[in-house]
Amino acid sequence: MPYHEVSAIVSTIAVVDATIDIDPAVSCSNCLACCCRLEVMLISDTGVPDRFIEEDDYGGQTMARLDDGWCAALDRNTMMCTIYEKRPWVCRSLEMGSYECRVERAEHMG
Repeated sequence: MPYHEVSAIVSTIAVVDATIDIDPAVSCSNCLACCCRLEVMLISDTGVPDRFIEEDDYGGQTMARLDDGWCAALDRNTMMCTIYEKRPWVCRSLEMGSYECRVERAEHMG
C-alpha cells in the first residue's frame, strides 16, 4: 500500500479515536478556564499579539501569564479568551471535554 494511503488511514483512525473520549457534559462555560493555567509554548504563528508573548533566554516563546497564574489573554470577568481567533495551536488542540481537558479540570476544580 502506498505511503499516502497508509497516512490517510492513520489520520482517519486518529480523528475517530479522538472523538470517542469526549464528554459532552463538559463545557468551557462551566469550567473556570482551567486550561488557561497551563504553560503554552508557541510552536507556530497563529497571530498571537506580541503583548501576550514572553520569550526566554534561548528564544523559546510562551503565552504570558499574569501573577494569578492564568494566561494574560484571558478576560478575568468573562473567563473567555480575548484572542480566540488567534489563539495558539496548543490551545486549539486541547478539545473541550477530551481526556486531557477533564484531567486539567479535575486538578484545578478539585
